[in-house]
Amino acid sequence: MAPKGSSGPGRAQRKGTSASGRTTVKGGRVGRYTAPEESGKYTPPVPRTVRKSPRWFGPLVLVLLVAGVLLILLNYLSVLPGAVSAWYLVAGLVVIFAGFVLATRYH
Repeated sequence: MAPKGSSGPGRAQRKGTSASGRTTVKGGRVGRYTAPEESGKYTPPVPRTVRKSPRWFGPLVLVLLVAGVLLILLNYLSVLPGAVSAWYLVAGLVVIFAGFVLATRYH
């Protein structure tokens, strides 16, 4: 018969366990609930008045996205002044990107 703390045949000792098989210190606070205020990890919620976007913010996002797509489309249809230009494409992509950035900040 094998001593109490050793591994028997076919039973490998797990990493991180002591000879008695305990993985934590006896009497530790593992698994006990602590309020977030006690642990110092509590962040109070942001008031709703601070998180509210202005009424014009949503329509601005839509206008920027649609204007960027129209700019690119009209460029390829040769409707804009000057021939088909890569600068119209760049401007359209920048306007679309600005719409996406604003959309991520909408509350």
